[in-house]
Amino acid sequence: MRLILTALIATTALAGAAQADVLRDKALEYFAPLPSTVPAVKGNRITPEKIELGKALFFDPRLSASGVFSCYSCHNLTTGGDDNMETSVGHGWQKGPRNSPTVLNAVLNEAQFWDGRAEDLKAQAKGPVQAGVEMANTPEQVERTLRSMPQYVEWFSGAFPDEAEPTNFDNMAMAIEAFEATLITPAPFDAFLNGDDEALTAEQRAGLELFIDKGCSTCHSGVNVGGHGYYPFGLIEKPGADILPEGDKGRFAVTATVDDEYVFRAAPLRNVGVTAPYFHSGKVWDLRTAVTIMAESQLGETMTDEEVGHVVAFLDSLTGTMPTVTTPVLPPETASTPRPTAEVKVD
Repeated sequence: MRLILTALIATTALAGAAQADVLRDKALEYFAPLPSTVPAVKGNRITPEKIELGKALFFDPRLSASGVFSCYSCHNLTTGGDDNMETSVGHGWQKGPRNSPTVLNAVLNEAQFWDGRAEDLKAQAKGPVQAGVEMANTPEQVERTLRSMPQYVEWFSGAFPDEAEPTNFDNMAMAIEAFEATLITPAPFDAFLNGDDEALTAEQRAGLELFIDKGCSTCHSGVNVGGHGYYPFGLIEKPGADILPEGDKGRFAVTATVDDEYVFRAAPLRNVGVTAPYFHSGKVWDLRTAVTIMAESQLGETMTDEEVGHVVAFLDSLTGTMPTVTTPVLPPETASTPRPTAEVKVD
């Protein structure tokens, strides 16, 4: 009897491994595991000096006009790389128009922002610094601020040794991009894709299969499980104005093309389990609800509670391990450092 039980257990284990192999092969047609090292960035050679400088700039609120808001304000690295707010709060306590995307793994996105208006993290880093509802600063004022602090001048010289005047706005953006490129979060899903049959639970594997079979992977694919491609929100059935505000026409603001009305970049789904609320409007706080809405609006599918639970379980397998980030000690101000202002300019 013991031999029979042993044989049955072994047979079951082999069958499970075979099923995992089939599912893995299927998944690899749509997804790829995260890189094991910091990815190369076009036009920006990543060096330790740039990373350390970029980290300081990421945390420094003096890049904002008020001296209150930093990149970290809206991209909290102790949670999911976002701010867990419906829409972000910025200069003068103004509310921004859209939900803050996560900065984690953002280097792997095809484009940045919900409407894809920034082609990379260099371009993205410049936007919030100058946006009136975010940091409300100017390139010239940022440069004056950075050049007023000898420690920053030294760090910029070390990070960009071949330049005569390295302490400038463009290099600020390149350094921030270098730091953000290190924010890669390997997850159980990556272990599964790399061959670990036990990395996902049975429910997570069922959710992965549903995610593919239902068509979710048509838009949410690749290494970031999204972050590339643009699609109408409400491809089959538009959600209500409480979720899809009529005033935000998405990519239309970038292209001025009628076909791009209410078109948005497919959100990257890594760490989605810890980045509520959801959608560009930030109107949905529950992941199960978000999955249900997407199934109906994008796929024309009414999923059962069990199916939704399986998909959410799979999405939880995308929650990764944060790299260790030590909070930097920032350079001290000097007498020539510009003073902060809380003035809100009205156009």
